[in-house]
This record gives sequence, C-alpha cells and structure tokens, in this order.
Amino acid sequence: MSDTLGDYTSIVVFGASGDLAKKKTFPALFGLFREGELPSTVKIIGYARSKLSDEDFKTRISEHFKIKKDEQKSKIDEFLKLCSYVQGPYDTAEGYHALNKEIEDYEKSNASAKAERLFYLALPPSVFSTVGKNLKEHVYPSNGRVRLIVEKPFGHDLESSNQLQKELAPLFTEEELYRIDHYLGKEMVKNLLVLRFGNELLNAAWNAKHIRSIQISFKEAFGTEGRGGYFDSIGIIRDVMQNHILQVLTLLTMERPTSFDPEAIRDEKVKVLKAIEKFDHEDILIGQYGKSEDGSKPGYLDDDTVDPKSKCITYAALGLKISNERWDGVPIVIRAGKALDESKVEIRVQYKPVAKGVFKEIQNNELVIRIQPNEAVYMKINSKIPGISTETSLTELDLSYATRFSKDFWIPEAYEALIRDCFLGNHSNFVRDDELSISWGLFTPLLNYLESKDGPQPEIYPYGSKGPKDLRKFLNKHGYVFNEEGTYQWPLTAPNVKGKI
Repeated sequence: MSDTLGDYTSIVVFGASGDLAKKKTFPALFGLFREGELPSTVKIIGYARSKLSDEDFKTRISEHFKIKKDEQKSKIDEFLKLCSYVQGPYDTAEGYHALNKEIEDYEKSNASAKAERLFYLALPPSVFSTVGKNLKEHVYPSNGRVRLIVEKPFGHDLESSNQLQKELAPLFTEEELYRIDHYLGKEMVKNLLVLRFGNELLNAAWNAKHIRSIQISFKEAFGTEGRGGYFDSIGIIRDVMQNHILQVLTLLTMERPTSFDPEAIRDEKVKVLKAIEKFDHEDILIGQYGKSEDGSKPGYLDDDTVDPKSKCITYAALGLKISNERWDGVPIVIRAGKALDESKVEIRVQYKPVAKGVFKEIQNNELVIRIQPNEAVYMKINSKIPGISTETSLTELDLSYATRFSKDFWIPEAYEALIRDCFLGNHSNFVRDDELSISWGLFTPLLNYLESKDGPQPEIYPYGSKGPKDLRKFLNKHGYVFNEEGTYQWPLTAPNVKGKI
C-alpha cells in the first residue's frame, strides 16, 4: 500500500450538483467524517456548472446525510464548515483557475509541505478526458500527490474502453487512477477473501472435486421507472454483469494471493479472468419485462422514453466456464434482471452429493452468501430430526449480520469504504486497466451478437415474476439441484427474509 494522504488534503467533487454526488459521494464523505475516518483539517470543494450559492450547495448535499444518534447532529455543521463550492464549465480554463486558487489558498493557510489533492469525477465518462486535461494543465500540483477517482461505466465496449484509457493514460499514472466499482466496497464482497482463505473448512473444498455448481444472482424488484431512454442504450449486461457481477466472480474464483498487497490481489483477479472461456452464444437466457400479470405495473416498452421496437435486455442468465485446474468442469451461471419478484444479490455455491450407501436420499450442501439486503452467510446442512426419527432435515449454519453484530457497530457503506481506501492509497478494491480490457474483451463479442440486426429476440416475462419461464430449466442444465422439500426458508431468526431460489 502506498503512503496515505496527509491530514491537509483537498478533496474536489466534480459534478457536485448532480444526483450521484448528492446521494452517494457527499454522504459518504460525511459518513467518514462522522466516524472519525476523515481528518477535520481536510478541505472539500464541490465543482459544477450550476449556479448555486454556498448556502444552497450545502443544503443540497446534506439532504442525504445519515446520523445514528441525535448528538451527532452537530457533526453535520462541523462537516459543512469544511465544504465550499466553485462554479465553472468543464471544458474551459476559467473555472479551473478559480478552483486552483481556492485549493492554493487552503494549502498556504495550513503551511502544508506539499500539495495533497483527491479529485472525484461524479460525471459521465464522455467528459472524463476533458476534465482530466484541464486538471492536468491547471490544477495539478508541481509538488505533491494526486488521486483521481472515476465512476463507471468505463466505456461502452472494448473499443470505447480502450479509447478512454488511451486518453487518460498520458495525463495520470495507473497509481494515480482509481476506477470505482461500488460493489467492491460492499461489506460482504470485501469479506470474500477472508471467508475463502481464512477458513480451511471452506478452502479445502473450494474446487471442482467438491463443488457441483456456482451461481451469482442480481435481482431488482423494480423496472426502469421512467429512465428507460437511458437504460435502452445500456441493457442489464453492461449495467451490472460486465462490472459488478464479474468483479464478485473474480474474488470468488481466483487463487490465493501472496499477500493483501493490492497488486497481489489484482494480479490473481487478472489470472482468473484470462481463464474464462468465450461466452457460448447458445448458452444464454435473455428476457425483457412486460406488464405484471394483474396489469398494475407497466412493461418496459410502455415507457414513453423507450423505442417501441426496442430489444433491450432487462434480464440475462449466462453460462460461464473457467478453464483451469481448480474450476474445470464446474458450471457457473451469472444472472441479473429488473422488475423481478424481489430485490437481492447473492452467491450460491452448491456442493456435490454425499456418497450413496447410508443415505438413499439426502439434500446437497449449499453455501449462500447474501450481499444485499441483510448481509449474511449461511450453509445449508443436513441434520437428523430430533426424537426417535432417523429422518434428516435441511437446516442451516447461520451468520446473519443483523443478529450477530450490534446495531451500533459501524459497517461502512460501499462508497464510504472505497473513498477511505483511496484516501489510504489502497488499490485493492479498484479496477486495474488490464482487468478492464480483459472483461470488455469477454463481453463485447456477446453484446455485438445480441445487439446485431439478426440477434435473438428477448423473451417477455411478467413484471414481478422470477424471470423468463425457462429459468429453472436453465439452472438445472448447469448443475443446480433445487431443494426437493420445497419448503426451506432461511433464516428462522430473521423474519421476512426468504432463502428460496
């Protein structure tokens, strides 16, 4: 890990008047300050084109601040005293001159030995290079350090991603760049390395000899909700599969890194990415949501901002194979969809059946890692039913965060965790340039096929359903065995959270 930024650091949020900054970036900065993870000597500057007074700016960014106790309300006022606003365009120099003066005045007043500047681009990728060039020319310190956080999407396909990297590479080193994928900041995703490599009982059986199938699912219970025009050019594969789900998959399947050094971790992620076979165009299940069965929820094409002939994919299940010694022969499914029956993100690792003999019929063990909501890890195990019976019953070993940890225990939200990592100079949970190229190299041919004139038509599934009607058949084909009892619910200690597939 490189040296941390100093106590006297300028943090500049570009796109400060936008929704991302208002709902995620500034609340994350406040959360870190509230918990004592951000020095009270930092300077936080919002930069955007909107004409806002200092008061209006502070009112806007504080709308989504969270406090746990009433006595923390004073923290909001303390935090806002650190904040200021600079208005200016993104493509001309004058705003950057004003920004640089604001930063230099702060640095001089604190007699900082060298400039420490963190820039957060809460902006669309189309302006990354424009802002980057102006930062390099007008705001880059002659003596100091810079860290630049850029938000996904990192391109639309392999070609645009490479072009974006080509434009940023002459301006900022890979050490200075932090490509943020907020899923890598989620607590349960960050826990994957410890779960795997810190527990011999899991690590010893983490291979093709013992594991029957793996699936990672991302389900949203809502549709595009009036944002169909934006989503139409992206689709579910670009939105969450090429980035969020693939990042989770690499942590789930990579080999043990030599240390927790960021580059050691990212080296192993790249190795397993290179071992993923090209997607089989016949081994996919795609869908687009229609009206709910009761007619109360609109279909995707009912959105006025969507082309009535759109073939945009709102649901996809993809079969995936990793060609290495550990995972050869293990079917993997990644799936994601909108307008489904529930919202949840989870990993399911199903084990092979026990040897025949003592048991005629017994359920497969299954490790379930729930990323959201209600973080949890539980293992489906077989146990004898108490009493005189010799029958077995499916139950669980359960680690539910809500019941295991105190409500006062601070679990940082994803953006809080990642901004803190950037401040500390830890690249572990950020996407490296070669990771990005390999992932787009995997998905671009599939996207070209699906979006071509002769590409397949997505199956219409009802809003609020589990997805396309052949989902169960698709999962069975990839080795997943459904619980025959059909009544298993997890966990008994957390009502209203179901464990069914």
